[in-house]
Amino acid sequence: MSTSFKYTRLSKDDAALLLVDHQAGLISLVQDFSPSEFKNNVLAVAACGKYFKLPTILTTSFENGPNGPLVPELKEMFPNAPYIARPGNINAWDNEDFVNAVKKAGCKQLIIAGVVTEVCVAFPALSAVEEGYEVFVITDASGTFNEVTRHTAWLRMQAAGVQLLNWFGMACELHRDWRNDIEGLGTLFSNHIPNYRNLMTSYFTLAGKK
Repeated sequence: MSTSFKYTRLSKDDAALLLVDHQAGLISLVQDFSPSEFKNNVLAVAACGKYFKLPTILTTSFENGPNGPLVPELKEMFPNAPYIARPGNINAWDNEDFVNAVKKAGCKQLIIAGVVTEVCVAFPALSAVEEGYEVFVITDASGTFNEVTRHTAWLRMQAAGVQLLNWFGMACELHRDWRNDIEGLGTLFSNHIPNYRNLMTSYFTLAGKK
């Protein structure tokens, strides 16, 4: 059976993580996830970036205005990452410093999460696709006003070739094989998925570990 579909997988050796506008003010607009759920998802994506040693770029929009400062946990997790405080550009791709940071990362795959989905995520995602990048948007670490707005943004990005997946799918695709590191990834999952601790407890018991 012939098919024209090509499964383009995330590669930890060729992917950069872009965390766009996870700011204290903007996050208050997110209504398609509960506040605690959304923050957990954002920190999980960041933890994946750190675990897989992905080049990571942080950016904010008009942080001296109502959008507010970057969520402090992200800055703490990536103290040495490029940090682009855009003075006014709504589309991060319109900011030369941001684009230069992306190019410097030297990756053909871009993983994007941000607030809000239809603007801060969709605009740079579409711009990056236009520039020839393979773009992956993390759906559960990107938030907006409601589900109608969210799905409209997803459809727009999908039509341009953006791949949509959640943070758990991102982690598994980057990891490829459990034998690469059972305890490391298992701990990451346990930290952000409470029920996953049951799986790891079972594993440790069977393996004779405490």
